[in-house]
Amino acid sequence: MFYRTAIAVTLAATVVLLSTVGCAVSRDQETVGAYIDDAAITTRIKSRMGENPEVATTSISVETLNGTVMLSGFAKSAKEKSTAETIARGVSGVRSVRNEIAVRP
Repeated sequence: MFYRTAIAVTLAATVVLLSTVGCAVSRDQETVGAYIDDAAITTRIKSRMGENPEVATTSISVETLNGTVMLSGFAKSAKEKSTAETIARGVSGVRSVRNEIAVRP
């Protein structure tokens, strides 16, 4: 009886672990750790943008994949677009930045 319970618990834990890893793999990342690192980078960038009055965080989207940051959305000026990119590049762990923000006056 004890062995059946232990096996059932082990199988359940394995399913949970594999489903978590599966989420990271579906985003073309190698590990759960990479997924967590990317989420932390995105959070830091959004936080720093929120602290900067020159950047409208409601109009700019930030996504991170394997340390590559993708900025998209709309900016009111070229300066806002540039400031958002500068903020992203200044965050630890960022390997590169793709700035796809469109300037819309």
